[in-house]
Amino acid sequence: MSEISIEQIRPELTWRLRQRVLYPESKLYEMEMEEDNHGYHFAAFKDNNIIAVISLFDKGTDWQFRKFAVDETMQNMGIGRLVLQHITDFATTNGGTRLWCNARLSAINFYLKAGFSHTGNLFSKNGFDYEILEKTLTPAQETE
Repeated sequence: MSEISIEQIRPELTWRLRQRVLYPESKLYEMEMEEDNHGYHFAAFKDNNIIAVISLFDKGTDWQFRKFAVDETMQNMGIGRLVLQHITDFATTNGGTRLWCNARLSAINFYLKAGFSHTGNLFSKNGFDYEILEKTLTPAQETE
């Protein structure tokens, strides 16, 4: 398998994969979120193609990620785990002490394996069922 790189990207570069994987019945223009202009957006690349996207939002020491999508042909290959580790490190480096998401129920096991915990906060939105999952982050230690 060729090398995977993860880079920060402009928000509009997340929309096509976001739509194809998460909301195939929606229009591309519906993928834009007002919050996009206030977040950090990352993509995993393989052979110069975007194969995963995620959006990360700074809420003080709490960081929320949203719209996490991995190309259907690249799932179950560890790419999602790499992307999740990348944003976990990014949030930790930038003072985050808690990382959380609205996880689709179908994805909860993926997040539990990555060290996230149940909050018991369940809800439904736009035909999908979610639970808020969270992970406590340990700030990077300063070395002298």
